[in-house]
Amino acid sequence: MAAAVEQAARRRDAVEPDDLDELGGLLTFPVEKQLYYQVETDVLLGQSTESTVPDAERAVQAFTDPTAPHWAFGDEAGARCNLATLRLHADELDGAADALRPVLDLPRAQRNRGIVISAQRVHHTLTRSPARSALLARDLGEELTQFAPAAPPALALPRRP
Repeated sequence: MAAAVEQAARRRDAVEPDDLDELGGLLTFPVEKQLYYQVETDVLLGQSTESTVPDAERAVQAFTDPTAPHWAFGDEAGARCNLATLRLHADELDGAADALRPVLDLPRAQRNRGIVISAQRVHHTLTRSPARSALLARDLGEELTQFAPAAPPALALPRRP
């Protein structure tokens, strides 16, 4: 897979933007998202390499500025969950907690399905971590257990006369 990722990076670097690229849209894929998805793929496949943690840290950094043109709270939360998972694999509980704190502090209205699933993956990793019995791990585990989206708003149907 590493070869495919390197090939994709080389192809991205070889692209010469033109006026059609300015249109943007759904198929616009900024480097920040490429990095985030590359790390997420490594995490999901369990294929972390030497560069995965630094890449995860760069992905988080790329999504921490809400005024940046490609910022999205869901991408930031996903990148943070990936970093927390990698740090748990490296037995860095404090670092995992630091990465995860902004996600756990999200208002319920922003806890969409993708973010909740990412947080559940962190919880799964935490429960298998050698540090799982530490006080901080138990506290994080409790917060992750409680982490859920807001209930969808009730649908108001028109009444029949």
